[in-house]
Amino acid sequence: MNTSHHLNPPADRPGPTRRRPVMVVASLAGVLVLLMSACSFSKSSESDDAAGDFGDPGDCTVVDMAVSSEKIDLLTSLAKSFNGSDAAKFDGGCAFVRPYSKSSGGAAELLAAGWTDPSEGQQPVVWSPAASSWGQILNQRLSDAGEPAMASSDAVSLQVTPLVIAMPKPMADALGYPDKPVGWADIAKLATSPEGWAAHGHPEWGAFKLGKTNPNFSTSGLSALIGQAYAATGKTRGLSLEDLDAAATTEFARNVESSVVHYGDITMTFLNNWFRTDRQGTSMLYASAVAVEEKSVIDYNQGNPDGVLEPGEVPREPRIPLVAIYPKEGTIYSDSPLYVLDAPWVDDTEKKAAQTFIDYAQKPEAQRQALEYGFRPGNPDVALAAPITKANGVDPNQPSTLLQVPSPPVMIRLLDKWKQQRKSARVLLVLDVSGSMKEPADPDDPDGPTRLDLAKQAAIEALDEFNPDDEVGLRIFTTDLGPGEDQNYLDLLPIQPMSTNRERLANLIRDQFPLYATPLYDVTSASFDTMVQGYDESRINAVVLLTDGMNDDGDDTDDSAQLADLISTLRASTSSESSKPVRIFPIAYGREADLDTLRQIAEASNAAAYDASNPSTINKVFTAVVSNF
Repeated sequence: MNTSHHLNPPADRPGPTRRRPVMVVASLAGVLVLLMSACSFSKSSESDDAAGDFGDPGDCTVVDMAVSSEKIDLLTSLAKSFNGSDAAKFDGGCAFVRPYSKSSGGAAELLAAGWTDPSEGQQPVVWSPAASSWGQILNQRLSDAGEPAMASSDAVSLQVTPLVIAMPKPMADALGYPDKPVGWADIAKLATSPEGWAAHGHPEWGAFKLGKTNPNFSTSGLSALIGQAYAATGKTRGLSLEDLDAAATTEFARNVESSVVHYGDITMTFLNNWFRTDRQGTSMLYASAVAVEEKSVIDYNQGNPDGVLEPGEVPREPRIPLVAIYPKEGTIYSDSPLYVLDAPWVDDTEKKAAQTFIDYAQKPEAQRQALEYGFRPGNPDVALAAPITKANGVDPNQPSTLLQVPSPPVMIRLLDKWKQQRKSARVLLVLDVSGSMKEPADPDDPDGPTRLDLAKQAAIEALDEFNPDDEVGLRIFTTDLGPGEDQNYLDLLPIQPMSTNRERLANLIRDQFPLYATPLYDVTSASFDTMVQGYDESRINAVVLLTDGMNDDGDDTDDSAQLADLISTLRASTSSESSKPVRIFPIAYGREADLDTLRQIAEASNAAAYDASNPSTINKVFTAVVSNF
């Protein structure tokens, strides 16, 4: 891995270049393992889809492509216009491209392990992660294992998109943007202002609230962290270890993090919550700003907050649009490299076929398709045009300042310090120990581990993601847990700092065994009440609820009323500035879990539901859930 500094283009060249360097992630093994194992895992708002129906390739050479989810629609469109055309022909044959969606971190992990699981998709000939930093990570992991690199250092970019601070337009207007430049220094000031938005004439908006993804999971979160550090030092290049250790830098970081509503593994959680609350007129109470990529602002303002239109879905513009604020201190581009993999399963003919498609993707007509999807062209010969327009909340003349990516040692220190500086959490783990949890996790292996076995293992391993200062408690639920008829849950460990209860918490989880029925609504309501009663405004307050079933408390006559009351209570908690927001992050575990209802519960509390319908994925899902804290 090249550990030299990689520079973004100079400030007088804000337009895209053919090869725009982006983040070079630190090379130490510990950081790489964390990033690769955790990044962008599939959940309710993002899924890894198998290859679509591209028809019969005939005698053409098939080029399977694993691509990050934000551009699957674009790659699908390009593939369908490419396949069967004259552009697909090359000496000795023709190419037939089949892209499928795969998260960047997940694909990097699979490639490093040899991509041996066919259920994850066909072994790719071409890999296109969200940023070329993932190629660096893959190559470093392979090098650590004594294997040759797979990702070329000279891959071209399909498109690029800069990191921005997305903000509802009325809030951006209140700050005087764009006439008055806004950046991370202003965010830090707003975050610590006792007046909040009242200082800008809008007390009804309450305190300033920031949404950020976890930098160990998300490229946008890591870009934001780099931007914050530079803003604290007043530099645009040459960030040093001494800079990060300075008291002023530490204070700046803590100030910004203090306003975070919660973290997460993907930005779509924030955008979907924003979009939903926009219809209810409460979007500005959910978040004041979120660090996202420019493309996300365009998608949101066009009525497509997660960037993927499902069949039959009709875009609907939000009532309050977002504005992309390009931080005055500078920002970083994410590119979208097209790697023709130097992998054992890729032969010379497949490489030639893949290059034929890459050449096609760089042509002006293909690059104009990239524009239509909200990306800036990777080919510098294609000018910026709609939808990169001010009408969509973005500015084609920005960013004016680009930041130098820190060296690997600085990146490591940056991530280590973030773990210390991030906002602390207060979390209640709620574990389903109903009778169905005794079922085998794999129906084809009746003698294998049960659902509860895997869930306990995942929960215990996820405890390592909490800081010593985080406060965590454990509640189990099923029917008939005590002498009273309505004893449907039991608190095994009160909410306490992890510095004192980590080992005891692990042992208590390990001791659980399956019992009776599933009083889902009752325990969710009670857990929410518990968290509200002990609410700590200096922390992220949340419930993590794992269940493998649907509500079953012995009386189905009041199920609808119970759910309606629960949803009403949760929504009320998010619709007033004076409320105490407690977010519920449910995990739908196993195929019998009521995912639709769990999504309603999550959305009502402005959180996100996680899909572990395949129990074998529970480790990754639990890790993704804990990324919110």
